[in-house]
Amino acid sequence: MTTTISREQWGSRFGYLMAVVGAMVGAGNIWRMPYVTGENGGGAFLIAYFILLYLIAVPGLMGETSLGRYTRQGLLGTFRKIYGNNKFVGLGLVILVFNIVLMSYYSSIVGWSIYYAYHAVIGSFTHTNFDTAALWQAFSNNTALNVGMHTVAMLIVTVILLKGIKGGIERLAKWMMPILTVSLIAIAIRGVTLPGAMAGLEFSFSPDWEYLVRGETWLAALGQALFSTGLGWGIALTYGSYLGRNDDIPLGGGIFTAIGNTSFGLLAIFAVFPIVFAMGISPTSGAELAFVALASAFGSMTGGYVWALLFFMGFFFANLTTAIAITEVGVTTFKEERNTDRSKAVLIICGIIWLLGIPSAMNASILGYLDFVVGNWGLPLATFIIMITIGWKFDANRLRVLSLNRGADLYVPRLWESIIRFEIPAIMLFIMIYFLYSNLTATPWKTISGLVILTLTIPLCLWIMRNGQTEKNAPNALGGQQS
Repeated sequence: MTTTISREQWGSRFGYLMAVVGAMVGAGNIWRMPYVTGENGGGAFLIAYFILLYLIAVPGLMGETSLGRYTRQGLLGTFRKIYGNNKFVGLGLVILVFNIVLMSYYSSIVGWSIYYAYHAVIGSFTHTNFDTAALWQAFSNNTALNVGMHTVAMLIVTVILLKGIKGGIERLAKWMMPILTVSLIAIAIRGVTLPGAMAGLEFSFSPDWEYLVRGETWLAALGQALFSTGLGWGIALTYGSYLGRNDDIPLGGGIFTAIGNTSFGLLAIFAVFPIVFAMGISPTSGAELAFVALASAFGSMTGGYVWALLFFMGFFFANLTTAIAITEVGVTTFKEERNTDRSKAVLIICGIIWLLGIPSAMNASILGYLDFVVGNWGLPLATFIIMITIGWKFDANRLRVLSLNRGADLYVPRLWESIIRFEIPAIMLFIMIYFLYSNLTATPWKTISGLVILTLTIPLCLWIMRNGQTEKNAPNALGGQQS
């Protein structure tokens, strides 16, 4: 007996667009974009980033979103619909595993933003002689506090996801993203009025052509384009599965998402670098640019309390919307696979992520190790799997005709198929091989152990799904038959 699972849809196009942009605009834009730009030549990096964003990330997002809209299923349901009831459905489980591991340590970053938003609210950064480096050091070394912030972050995510697609994710995004936009614009306007701020804009938008011919710049730009859009994480596929049959994907799931992602990245740069240069801070301060260098600058600014509050609350909002999107991938998949109600799925998935995230919250080196493995190989492999599935197993031409161009105001030509079939998979393979080559000498233990984990994960997922399909075909397996 086949059970039909009732699925929500987005309540409005605006709600979907705010949710999908919110999913992409997280730490990758507000925190990572400014310091990666600073480390890779400013304007030269931005040129490389924009080229790769629109040539690779946008076509990939279109494909992932249209696949979700076509199948109207989560990750495993989508792979089962394409591959049938065999072990290769386990490729979808591989992506889901990477997604859950990613969220297990990303929740700690959300916790950091909560902690700094709290200090912004109580005015810590404007206290006389307040030492932001000491604050960051003390916070980093406080295991209980980090676990507590990780727990608070997951509780907030859980509460929002319990309210559903329209009542939780969409409603939050519809008011949170405009607030984030206004906050960054306000900080940017204030920043450019500071003495010496123009040097920051000159650094950001005057390319150092030497960096543009460096392979490292293009690789960093590619990593930023993939990291900031979430291509291959299953987010676009999951959010796309809640679209209506005639919603416009090329403009909404592709171009608008990229423009929104780019806009927030630029706003973050406008908000950060004028203040950085005006206050004499090094633009290559790295990951501590926001938590130490920029936090200290607010204390020297007129109205510093307001600017610190806007920045760190905006940083929290951006991280939260991304965390919700990452977690929703697991929630949707579990709900459909177990044929259970949404509340149970949310509590189980969030509970698993919270439990897995405790080691990362307790030890920053564990967080760094997981990010090293997932960022260097896990996410590129996930993107490779999705693109190969779209381009070859499903057939990119078929998807373009049946889903991507359905209801579209912007017609996507056949060139898109070649990008999905050849260009993106080849680039993902190059990334994985390059990181293997570059890290094997510098960090041999981390590299080898990471590859061992990946080598074991893939066949294990295939084995689990091969045996799971046998059980699923039996009466009442997994709580119900495939929908």
